[in-house]
Amino acid sequence: MSAADRTFDVVIAGAGYVGLATAVALRAARPSLSVAIVDAAPEGVWKNDGRASAIAAAATRMLKQLGAWDQIAPDAQPITDMVVTDSRMSDPTRPVFLTFGGDVGPGEPFAHMVENRVLNGSLRKLAAAQGIDLIEGVAVSGFETSAGATQVHLADGVTLKTRLLVAADGVRSRLRDMAGIKTVHWDYGQSGIVCTVAHERPHEGRAEEHFLPAGPFATLPLKGNRSSIVWTESTADAEKLVALEPVLFEAELELRFGLKLGNIKVEDKPRAWPLGLTLAHEFVRPRLVLAGDAAHGIHPIAGQGLNLGFKDAAALAETVVEADRLGQDIGALDVLEGYQRWRRFDTVQMGVTTDVLNRMFSNDFGPLRAVRDIGLGLVDRMPPVKDFFIRQASGLSARGPRLLRGEAI
Repeated sequence: MSAADRTFDVVIAGAGYVGLATAVALRAARPSLSVAIVDAAPEGVWKNDGRASAIAAAATRMLKQLGAWDQIAPDAQPITDMVVTDSRMSDPTRPVFLTFGGDVGPGEPFAHMVENRVLNGSLRKLAAAQGIDLIEGVAVSGFETSAGATQVHLADGVTLKTRLLVAADGVRSRLRDMAGIKTVHWDYGQSGIVCTVAHERPHEGRAEEHFLPAGPFATLPLKGNRSSIVWTESTADAEKLVALEPVLFEAELELRFGLKLGNIKVEDKPRAWPLGLTLAHEFVRPRLVLAGDAAHGIHPIAGQGLNLGFKDAAALAETVVEADRLGQDIGALDVLEGYQRWRRFDTVQMGVTTDVLNRMFSNDFGPLRAVRDIGLGLVDRMPPVKDFFIRQASGLSARGPRLLRGEAI
């Protein structure tokens, strides 16, 4: 039977990691739920995503529980330690102010670096094995909600009927706008330049974050002698940099990357992504829920955007599965408000934290530089505080969703 002839329990807009993880988690815990994913991107475009992401320990536990990690693990690079520096471009040395060990438990790194196409490919393979319908290359053009169901209209004329519509369609979510959900938003005037570099010497699993006047410059280890770069500049400068000839771009990159790992070579075309803060006023409406960047878009300074999305997926799946087991209407507002209460404070807190960090570290104001460097140095001398920050970065919490603790729903 075609998608046009079917009614689904859950329709998810967006086939990124949040949409895929939510679908897989729902089907793994409740095979009786029928799930479809609708994605506006053309089929196969995800294979060209050159970005990589830091997957925290809690998200790794979730992926293991869902059965996705075995396929990801061969390409996942553990982050063994992390160093933080604060300097200007012209400084002859980059003093290390803060260091973090990489483990949250014996043999369990606080995070792994994984290329997005590897993560997406593993989740897609699971979704196909579970019989999840994936409709690609067509956008949701509109939806109408009634007391018992939502009619989801696709751009190709097909209409799907569902009990719950999940908007996981990114920070510029069309579904969020269609629902009339307002956001708090401001633009930082910055863009994040992303690329992958090969280098002569091994990185030994070390991640580094250099706080430069224009913003953070992060080097994140990948499998082999390769690293992912997340480089923050003003939007105007970022656009000029990515438009440079490759040899000139590499020269600019080397000024920031340094020569500690030998000669470097950019493996893919650098791209610049505008940075801002976006927080939705509401995460739910009757038969509609926002997840991932559709609910919250934050600065990458703390590397937590992807992990907030996994928390959404885990919390939403647990909310829906438990409601369905109790015979409740999974699209009812009172059910969905449980998910909103679970996730809203955490996302607002992380949004405010990354905003403050970005404003504090993306400047060259002398007195503030002195204060922040003293602060970083003090934290480095306080192991309990460092352990707390590592636990936060790992996403591990006794009150978190079961999947993030490595437990089945």
